[in-house]
Amino acid sequence: MLERTARKDRTEVTFVLPADTPPGPVSVVGDFDDWQPGVHTLTPRKDGNRAVTVALPAESAPSFRHLAAGDYWFDDESADARDGVNSRLHT
Repeated sequence: MLERTARKDRTEVTFVLPADTPPGPVSVVGDFDDWQPGVHTLTPRKDGNRAVTVALPAESAPSFRHLAAGDYWFDDESADARDGVNSRLHT
């Protein structure tokens, strides 16, 4: 699930996953962090889900994917579009 908050010069996107699906640590990686795992690791929230918020430039369209333990890459079903194997956002 994606949560978005529009700001004056950026959009804050919160990437949200269930607490244990998939199990283990999960990062969101993409154009915005040069595809570096571990930079944006999802952490537990009070509601039981895991999440991380990334500030993205307004009117951008970055590609991203999730990376879980065991080198398991997967897409976000709530993404705005697909770009080959990647998910894509429109801020």
